[in-house]
Amino acid sequence: MEIISKIGRRKTAVARLYLSPGNGSVSINGRTLEDYFPSEIHKIIIKQPFVLLGADGKYDISVNVNGGGFTGQAEAIRLAVSRALCELNGENRPPLKKEGFLTRDPRMVERKKYGKRKARRRFQFSKR
Repeated sequence: MEIISKIGRRKTAVARLYLSPGNGSVSINGRTLEDYFPSEIHKIIIKQPFVLLGADGKYDISVNVNGGGFTGQAEAIRLAVSRALCELNGENRPPLKKEGFLTRDPRMVERKKYGKRKARRRFQFSKR
């Protein structure tokens, strides 16, 4: 099996993933998973597709991720992992789709409007 390359996006985060058979090592931007994501919830999000399919520890992944924050990056990586596992074996698709791991979350930050402090927040009103 050759290396499978997939892309995942969430908010403004873009993750380019390379999946290969191995012993379960995860490298994100040249750093380990524990080093890059100190929060436990982000590590769980990334490993969800592997745990669901019982393939935890069977594949090595190398990820280049940029843009967004920690949560957006973690969910972009999860989408890329799910897409790679689907390409690896077609039988993986139904359980991943049922859990919603193959759906690209389209929600983005609403742009700021003129005359307002944020997208919808108005400036404080002063009667006097």
